[in-house]
Amino acid sequence: MSCFGADGAEWSDTRYAYCKQQRALRQTGSNTEKQQIQLTVPSNTTLVGTGGDARLLGVFLSVNTGTNIIVRDLQLEAPVDYFTTWSPDDGERGSWNARFDAMSVVTGRNVWIDHCTFTDGRYPDRTAPVGFHGERVQRHDGLLDIEDGSDFITVSDSRFTDHDKAVLIGSGDGRGDRDRGHLKVTFVRNLFTDIGQRAPRVRFGQVHVVNNVNGGRAADTTYALGIGVEFAMVSERNVFRYEGPGARPGVVVAIYGGTRFSDTGSWLNGRPAGLDAAAAAEAPDEFSTDTGWAPADVYPYRPLRSPAEVWWHVLNHSGPRHR
Repeated sequence: MSCFGADGAEWSDTRYAYCKQQRALRQTGSNTEKQQIQLTVPSNTTLVGTGGDARLLGVFLSVNTGTNIIVRDLQLEAPVDYFTTWSPDDGERGSWNARFDAMSVVTGRNVWIDHCTFTDGRYPDRTAPVGFHGERVQRHDGLLDIEDGSDFITVSDSRFTDHDKAVLIGSGDGRGDRDRGHLKVTFVRNLFTDIGQRAPRVRFGQVHVVNNVNGGRAADTTYALGIGVEFAMVSERNVFRYEGPGARPGVVVAIYGGTRFSDTGSWLNGRPAGLDAAAAAEAPDEFSTDTGWAPADVYPYRPLRSPAEVWWHVLNHSGPRHR
């Protein structure tokens, strides 16, 4: 940190005698860590945990151009990035950016993630050392990233817990050449608890978010559903329960350049969530609840209909099973 100066404004190789060497060693160390922790799943593979306590600890599970892959009944603890990067120009005062996800799907197709738990586990960021401007060092990237033209991904009956930026679909606004027309993803009956943001955050493609449960402290939540550029999200009968001041629809849905979003029958703290109105209030003038597609035209499904039913089912059936 000392090579950035006291305010973290700019790295200098000449600030101290060791800075140039430290920069080179950090890059070498990061690449070595990736080689040690990355596990790439080949096509036509099923990973199934047994006993309810099967775990991948500190592993970066990767699907890279793979197809026909199932991951079930596993606990995935996000790896710690021991060479996390401080980016002075990211945001108003700079930001820490870690490199590794618990799982990433890159140009994957026909991937089913079922009854898994994603978490920071033994190393939550709230216990990380304090860096610049009094903010804690960010040692984890996402829990699950889906990007680069991935298609036909289902995430079902899983848990995402105790993390800031949980799920990212589409890695950048400038990646339309790779993602446009792809990124068809379904999230069904998942539990998101104490997630700061990205549950999920989306760009391009089409996502169906149905019968999920989101909960935590409103003050610790930036948003749940993030709608990015050229994206069409259909939200249906989800349950949102946030404690404390600020538990309002604006905590549930946030617009980041997106113009197409529709919600049917979701609840916020026991009342109709009003997510369409919240999204429209934040979105550009061309916002529409006509997403241009309907999940029922793509696959058959029967959603749970009452908030009590959704809450009970998700809390009792999500996460790894004892098999």
